[in-house]
Amino acid sequence: MDKKNALRAGALAAGTTLMMLLMTSPALALTRDDGDDPGTGLSVVETLGLYVLAPIALFVIIAGLVTVGDKSHKKKDVTSSNISTKAEAKA
Repeated sequence: MDKKNALRAGALAAGTTLMMLLMTSPALALTRDDGDDPGTGLSVVETLGLYVLAPIALFVIIAGLVTVGDKSHKKKDVTSSNISTKAEAKA
């Protein structure tokens, strides 16, 4: 990709992002809709637990399960990296 195409793609992405930001109206979030029944807000500790600690914990659990599952299988790789290719010298 040459400079002209890269510049064109960057300008298009920036323009699209800018138009999306300008067209959204956060003021509409203040207007209540019929049937709205918001609950109580989350505290800082609850927010950090839900959006930071919970994903990290899930990642660690999944990575641990994958590691345990991977180590339980015996190595059955028969690629050339496992085969000794040294020629025996005859004396």
